[in-house]
Amino acid sequence: MINKLAIFGVGLIGGSLALALKRAGYCNLIVGCDTDPAQLRRAVELNVIDQFTSDPSEAVAGADMVVLAVPMLAMESVLQSIANNLAEGVVLTDVGSCKASVVAAATRVFAGMPPRFVPAHPIAGREKSGVESSLEDLFVDHKVILTPVTQTESTAIDAVTRMWEATGAQVKTLGIEQHDLVLAATSHLPHVLAFSLVDTIAETDYVDQIFQFAAGGFRDFSRIASSDPVMWRDICLENKDAILDALHKFQANLKELELAIMQANGGDLMKTFVHAKTIRDANVMKHRVETE
Repeated sequence: MINKLAIFGVGLIGGSLALALKRAGYCNLIVGCDTDPAQLRRAVELNVIDQFTSDPSEAVAGADMVVLAVPMLAMESVLQSIANNLAEGVVLTDVGSCKASVVAAATRVFAGMPPRFVPAHPIAGREKSGVESSLEDLFVDHKVILTPVTQTESTAIDAVTRMWEATGAQVKTLGIEQHDLVLAATSHLPHVLAFSLVDTIAETDYVDQIFQFAAGGFRDFSRIASSDPVMWRDICLENKDAILDALHKFQANLKELELAIMQANGGDLMKTFVHAKTIRDANVMKHRVETE
């Protein structure tokens, strides 16, 4: 049970976390802090949070859990604003999609990684942003990855684990580098490709017809290009090495496909398509069995 939860950034993820914990009766008081007063007022109107303040010091006063749900490039400044006002024993955590940069920011601010800071990342979201898009069941049956470091206290890990389990999420643990490499391939690269695809289509003379007659495949893939541009700009900058590695591998494979199409090489096309289908089908089935 959390007595006072302070959430920095009351958007989709921060708002959904607040709603989920309210539904579970897991918090006595949820205080939101954001740079957008209108967003905070709306969050109270929607009963997402109980109180709000634009003063970081006030937000964390007496809090036993603090969650950073701000864009990646804002993490360090928020940590600086609260570093000298945290209650003894408070647990810090975040929801950022890149973990190495969060750990580096915390280490700079606190002159070492705080032992009660548990880096975390919920693998859930929507293409819509803002507190009005929050859902109380957003995390149900979704994974939340924790990436604690060597000095992270086990009691802090337990506290963050219990918080996320109260939302209906499945909590897993990964190393920081492994997390950033995996997410670069499974989330960051697809988003970059979706943004690029829609941007490319926007330069054609028949963009209206493309969206008018698009089937499910294009609609499903391009959907994530409606995601928050600020968030994804920050992710690309903060996890650039892993994303560039994934992009280079993708570009090499794409070049091979381009060559096969140019040469009308059906054999190479078939080889690639069959291999991709086999790998995806096998892994989807494997992980479906593991969760049943």
